[in-house]
Amino acid sequence: MLASLHVKNLALIDEEEIIFSKGLNILSGETGAGKSIILGALHLSLGDKASKDFLRDSDSEAFVEAVYLVDDEKTKEALRDLGVEPYDDEVIMSRKITESRSVAKINGEQVPAAKMKEVGDILLDIYGQKEHQSLLNTHKHMEFLDEFAKNQIGDLKAQIAESYKNYRALMQELEDAKKSDISKEREIVLLDHEINEIESANLKSGEDEELEDEYRRLSNFSKTMDHFQRAHEAMSGEGGASDALSSAISDLRYIESIDEKAADLLSMLNDADSIISDFNRELSSYMADTSFDAGRFNEVEVRLNEINRLKDKYGPSIEIILEELKARQEKKAKFESFDEYLSELKKKVDDATAELESLSGKLSDIRHKAAKELAVKMQAAMSDLNFLNCEFDMELNRLDHFTDNGVDDGQFVISTNPGEPLRPLKDIASGGEMSRIMLAIKTVLASDGGIDTLIFDEIDAGISGRTAQAVSEKLSTVAANHQVICITHLPQIAAMADTHFLIEKSVENGHTISGIKKLLGDETIDELARMLGGSAITEAVMTNAKEMKDMAKSYKERA
Repeated sequence: MLASLHVKNLALIDEEEIIFSKGLNILSGETGAGKSIILGALHLSLGDKASKDFLRDSDSEAFVEAVYLVDDEKTKEALRDLGVEPYDDEVIMSRKITESRSVAKINGEQVPAAKMKEVGDILLDIYGQKEHQSLLNTHKHMEFLDEFAKNQIGDLKAQIAESYKNYRALMQELEDAKKSDISKEREIVLLDHEINEIESANLKSGEDEELEDEYRRLSNFSKTMDHFQRAHEAMSGEGGASDALSSAISDLRYIESIDEKAADLLSMLNDADSIISDFNRELSSYMADTSFDAGRFNEVEVRLNEINRLKDKYGPSIEIILEELKARQEKKAKFESFDEYLSELKKKVDDATAELESLSGKLSDIRHKAAKELAVKMQAAMSDLNFLNCEFDMELNRLDHFTDNGVDDGQFVISTNPGEPLRPLKDIASGGEMSRIMLAIKTVLASDGGIDTLIFDEIDAGISGRTAQAVSEKLSTVAANHQVICITHLPQIAAMADTHFLIEKSVENGHTISGIKKLLGDETIDELARMLGGSAITEAVMTNAKEMKDMAKSYKERA
């Protein structure tokens, strides 16, 4: 259940903390008082998109924190599957929002907003003012049915999705194979040509890099030799480094016996003379043995041109060209045994079709059985919501093709008046009726287990009188086994509250703020009177409010 909600610096709210209780929690207040902000704060804590417009004070961060108590082992296991471990049976979901970014955390660990949504789907269900419009979409009806039958379905839908993926891949392969069958002879001729072209080149990995280095040396031979010659002359020619070094050695030998330093320096020059002599000898030998081989240069150029032509055609490197060769060899082998390949592929398609048909058939059987059970429970729930003499059913049909969700298509059908035929829900239900039908669906799904907390935002849209009383009684019944949080304008619903919160606007220091407080004792009567009488709170209105609260108390005691 939702234990508490802490909201700071959000829209009209400065800072508030709401401590929720079990049973039916009612939030009421004047239009525009800020009830929608509370719901918006909850949505933010569940990972909804955050906007800097939510900030009450742009210089401060907005903060929302929702604390959930989780004592159900199935819920804990579902949370663990998402990598969330309840601590002391608590899950804390928080959101910080600034002008530039927002940070989402679960139990203090930063997480992406998408994970917040996944966790939120396990912990609570929010029914917004516009959600009943989703009943106009028949695909939503199938979702409700599958949710109702989820314990029977288990992982069957996941198996079907995987089987369908395999089936579609095989069907595409078969379609491509049939097209290839028409042109396979032409394909084999082309493959033969390409295979022979690559094989005849006798490519070796790394060969291109070695050839490019050799080509670079050969194409620059004249320039290279010119620089070698100049270097040789600089070191060994007349007036070159060798002559200068010999002159320096002679001078130092002359004074070697006079100055000790001369002996040290002479030793260094002798080493240098030895190095230069080795250099001159090595360079002379290299130049004498090196000559330009025009024939080799032509061979290298021709080979590189051939390799580059193959690169242009098959890929940017020898390694990729060789991979392309292997792929063509395999493709040719497949074509040469094409009839066998096609036969095996058709068998795979048949097996995949049979598997998908079997899995889809199992799901369809579960759905048909569940649809009947859902119809019975929905009719009872709708009767509780003042749908008198109403018939409700679900119409299931088989599609003419497979999908990743089986082979079923369906929609809710309803008759709201005796003698009228069942017709699609979207064709006959009004907005107020849609709202109550959605409440019936939510209560049926909730009674079947699963989510512990249900939140209804103005479920009272388009209803009044006896119907409003029926809705309040239904909410109270659901609240006996689930935590229900309801935003309402109707006193009949508010009177049924186990815990009642009032949201009010006030002006402080020239700024409008929204505050929320838990009503105690006679404060609940005062709020019911306001909801009944508006600005004119007469003694009769107060009496009516007290009677309404007493009647609600009496109903809950009898239930």
